[in-house]
Amino acid sequence: MSGTVDRWTTALRRAWKDGTAWPWCLAVIAAACGYAVATVFHPGYLSPDSNTQLGQALGDEPVNDWHPPVMALAWRILIRITGDFSSMAATQAAMLWGTLWVLARLVWKRTGSRGLSLAVLAVGFAPHIMNFTGVVWKDVHLAYALLAVFAIALTVRDLPRERFRARWALLALGLLFLAYAALVRKNAIPATIPVFALLVLAAWPAPGRRRWLAATGVFVAVVAGGSAAVNVATAPLATRVYAVIPVDDLVHVLTPDQVRAAAEQAGADADLRDRMVAAAVTCQKRHITSDGYLQCFPQRRPFDVTYLDRRADVVVRMWTQQMPKHWKGYAEYRARVFTKLLFQSNQTFWNGSHVNAGARLHPEVPKQPLNDTLRFALQNYVTGFARDLPMLFQGWFWLAVSLVLVLRRRWAGPYTRELRLLGASSLLYILAYLPTAPESNYRYVYWPALSGTVALALVATAFVARRRAAAGGTAGEPDASPTVPSAGRAPEAVPAGPREDTGAVV
Repeated sequence: MSGTVDRWTTALRRAWKDGTAWPWCLAVIAAACGYAVATVFHPGYLSPDSNTQLGQALGDEPVNDWHPPVMALAWRILIRITGDFSSMAATQAAMLWGTLWVLARLVWKRTGSRGLSLAVLAVGFAPHIMNFTGVVWKDVHLAYALLAVFAIALTVRDLPRERFRARWALLALGLLFLAYAALVRKNAIPATIPVFALLVLAAWPAPGRRRWLAATGVFVAVVAGGSAAVNVATAPLATRVYAVIPVDDLVHVLTPDQVRAAAEQAGADADLRDRMVAAAVTCQKRHITSDGYLQCFPQRRPFDVTYLDRRADVVVRMWTQQMPKHWKGYAEYRARVFTKLLFQSNQTFWNGSHVNAGARLHPEVPKQPLNDTLRFALQNYVTGFARDLPMLFQGWFWLAVSLVLVLRRRWAGPYTRELRLLGASSLLYILAYLPTAPESNYRYVYWPALSGTVALALVATAFVARRRAAAGGTAGEPDASPTVPSAGRAPEAVPAGPREDTGAVV
């Protein structure tokens, strides 16, 4: 027995010294951190949106497409597997920390530095990232799905050519995550395009036109097929929620008299006409500058999600008839809402106990009350940083980070092209809110904040590794790894699959 223990001890010491045990240590650390975060948020912080979707997932109310049916379906599957609605928040924490572990492992392989790999893992504890980890929101699902695709693409990029099955399995997984991102947020399509390109370039470093067309066709087919499958499984009520945007524009750009005339010209029924006029009057009287349909539009109780579905064509016709005549007012209004989104952060912390007026938390939720001690500790942590470093919670900062990522032609380290595409995804996602933002809410820039933070962490680790190498020591010393050469030389990249890593720019 003593000899067996000695052999195990020797093997463990050797694995620690040569670095082969460190990725597993990172996995243990990531699992512990994810469990701790999930414990803080248990059983999950619910917003009015997620409170509604919980009822849909449990079958207590019909699914509708006001909120993504794919998210209700995913939650339903998790509940059937685990028997507990808290499994969704736990899955979110597992997704984030699992993805960060993949990225930290890649940094370890590239630099051989335990400290730098831990720095990437620590992104999960950043206040502007951790604040929503356990909030069941479609914005969080979008962010974590896209980040997972990014990590998968970097992994595929570094796989040797002979790992054929692993490469295609990872690419298929990345495609599924990307399709989920496209389905879980209606305005996510612009953000998915650069991430899709990143996935394709990980498979083929220089794809020709045919490969681009074939890959695009497969992606479109997967998204369309996924949407059809979700519709079959959930049979969602149609709401045509997109009509909320023209309602918002009309009641804020036009005067109440102009709204009345526009409704009559477009052939609106008396009920829609009167509600539109009332919404314009209410917004004007109460100085409500956005989100007119939910804040000003007269609603019956319970809330009728199908009201706009029956009148969306008329609302759109009103918009197309009036906005060209009032283009200046429209541009001014949209600029006002967009700048508020960029410069006035809102809801940097969500405490998980609020629902819409006239609604109530699902009966299952009070059975597992939130831990108030942990909730207030998290709130103090997040709001303290929001006070001292407000730019972390504001859209303008992450818009600036996205622009820098896109415009800089070369970054330290091997991921120049990938970082530019990640920045492009964030940039397109933010700009997509210019004509559509309903209000100022930090969750609308959560994906740019997450992707920007990860990108900055990767840039910083590459810069530190290069400085260490230039200073004459190995990047990983004293945390040496078998992938790190002797002192005085820059660390070599691991095999990068089917191409040489040149850091070339798209």
